Amino acid sequence: FEFQRGPIFAHLILADEINRATPKTQSAMLEAMQEKQVTAGGELRKLGEPFFVMATQNPIDQEGTYPLPEAQLDRFFFFFIVGYPSADELNEVINRTTTGTKTEVNKVLTREALSELMKLVREVPVASHVKDYAVRLVLATHPKTDTAAPIANQYLRFGSSPRGAQTLILAGKVRALAQGRFNVSFEDIQSAALPALRHRLIPNFEAEAEGITTDHIIAQILRDVPVSAEAVNA
Repeated sequence: FEFQRGPIFAHLILADEINRATPKTQSAMLEAMQEKQVTAGGELRKLGEPFFVMATQNPIDQEGTYPLPEAQLDRFFFFFIVGYPSADELNEVINRTTTGTKTEVNKVLTREALSELMKLVREVPVASHVKDYAVRLVLATHPKTDTAAPIANQYLRFGSSPRGAQTLILAGKVRALAQGRFNVSFEDIQSAALPALRHRLIPNFEAEAEGITTDHIIAQILRDVPVSAEAVNA
């Protein structure tokens, strides 16, 4: 027998409507995302670097779907909510799909260049007071602890994992570089809070009953947690 590599052996994976995958498939995807490897026939096969997974979930028509485990959601760096397209976006969709126009795909950068950029991101320095702010934001999401924000105690069952803090810092570094800066600011951390944390918070029954979303909780935590640690101890 000869092993045939499937679509997971690529650098950029697009998983459309991932919640329609069976639990066994989701488990295999979790191994690939966490361990960067595939186990088949008792043999481990490493995945190439860089390795990214982009996935979509349809918020309607949930029949025949399998909710993603929290452990798998936690492996995703960002969670974006895609709303209805604007008039300009809808016009662009129409232009691209109802005419004879052919889209040309051009190389933006090489795999090696992307790997170098990923290394550069990690070299961006973060001041201790900015790092402390990111830590305090994450700690404020932990209900029934001394550091919990009031809204977390009221509406959350579980708060963010340590990956939430890692994501805030890395996303802040990327934003700083994109704006031509080699240092991370408080605004960089704040701009990443919603996409970095919204899928890492688990609301309780009270939140679900009152229609309180994780976005609402994060927004309130951003208002409650001061950027200065001295303000906390005052």
